[in-house]
Amino acid sequence: MTTSPAGSVAGTRPPGEDPSATSVDPPPKKKSIDAVVAVATLGALAFGFDTGVISGAIPFLQLPTSQGGLDLDSTIVGVVTSALVLGAALGGLCSGRLADAYGRKRTLLVIALLFIVGAIGTSLAPDAGVMVSFRIVLGLAVGGASAVVPVFIGELAPTHLRGRLVARNELFIVIGQLCAYSSNAVLASALPDNHHTWRFMLVLCTLPAIGLFLGTFYLTESPRWLVDRGRAADARTVLRQLRAGADATAIDSELDEITEHSRAIAAEGSSGLREYFRSPWVRRIAFIGIGLAFLSQMTGVNSVMYYAPSILMDTGMGSRAALIATVGNGVVSVLAVAIGSMVLLPRFPRRVLLLTGQIGVTVALTLIGLSFTLMPGTVERSYLVLAFMMVFLFFMQCFVAVIFWLMLAEIFPLRIRGKLMGIAVFANWIANFLVALVFPSLQAALHGYTFFVFAAINLGTIVFYWRFIPETRGKSLEQLEADFRTHC
Repeated sequence: MTTSPAGSVAGTRPPGEDPSATSVDPPPKKKSIDAVVAVATLGALAFGFDTGVISGAIPFLQLPTSQGGLDLDSTIVGVVTSALVLGAALGGLCSGRLADAYGRKRTLLVIALLFIVGAIGTSLAPDAGVMVSFRIVLGLAVGGASAVVPVFIGELAPTHLRGRLVARNELFIVIGQLCAYSSNAVLASALPDNHHTWRFMLVLCTLPAIGLFLGTFYLTESPRWLVDRGRAADARTVLRQLRAGADATAIDSELDEITEHSRAIAAEGSSGLREYFRSPWVRRIAFIGIGLAFLSQMTGVNSVMYYAPSILMDTGMGSRAALIATVGNGVVSVLAVAIGSMVLLPRFPRRVLLLTGQIGVTVALTLIGLSFTLMPGTVERSYLVLAFMMVFLFFMQCFVAVIFWLMLAEIFPLRIRGKLMGIAVFANWIANFLVALVFPSLQAALHGYTFFVFAAINLGTIVFYWRFIPETRGKSLEQLEADFRTHC
């Protein structure tokens, strides 16, 4: 049973606190929920920048050391790329526990420091070994951001804004990737013969990380985490800061719902992950969340995000043209997430959007494979593959990615939300690691037939989503947990 430092049961008011007294306290300094979310999503921006930047650096890293590169072959390229992903798997797993134990805000501060150290280390790396080591450090930060940011935003947001605000996490991921692709293209064009071009690419990753570090001092803590630690007065202060226009009655009503929910689960007498897994509904929700996390990466999306220039070069496109064309992928991703989060998400059920996106992804992968295998190696084939890559990214980012991160932030029970989110993100990054590690070798061996492999996997994913994914739209996190307890 979780207790506060003073020994009070989680979910109860601190001893001696008068529930009505705080309503007449001087109002705390207001904080815009949009501004707080903007700071938190700097973690997503850093996530996107660090995962996207490697695509432009790879051609320079493969150059001989005499030309400023690290002389990487295709196998080592896969290791360097997947090192971040492996680190992210560990970061997601560990950060969930840290966020539950020490709070979302403190965990984001640690993540920001890891981003800064990793970016500086990779930009100064003298050889592949050092590069891999600091890519793992970056991965710890990326995995931490992917686990903590959506949960943090989901716990801060009022129910009617939760979908739109959590979706900003994915929007800032793809904005970060677009920034990485754009800066890569600019540097590659401006410094084509400079031995340190790739170092300039990588050191730019420090910028969003520094912004996140400084911004954490503005953030509030999650009110739900505070209540779970017996700090109801602090939680009320946070709600009063963030709920612009809400009166004391509305704030107390929201706090009471959170408090009653926390008190109810504390009364069950079990707080460990193992004890929770004895409940069939928790096992089912964990299975759904982990499956959703793993299969969203088996779309092969990061084969495109990490290796787009290499894919286009395999069609016959020149290296500089491939880098510039990759910027188009970033633009499509940003537009797709903006449409999905701002236009479609408020209007349609989550399940409908997820299934639509998954079907579109599967068709697009098939068309990429057909373009590779049925057309001769001409410039027309290069641009057709690029066009279908953009179609693939549109369905992935507009539908699947927006819903994936949102649902993970919604479905897990409060007491172990951070831990289960960490496990799901671990599964997500393990799938990502497998794709990043094997794709260069698959591409070298199978060329366009690689995309048929991903298409076949995604056919099975459609069945999984149809059979298991619940609808979460329009309910508070506490209502969703109550529904899952009853019906799962």
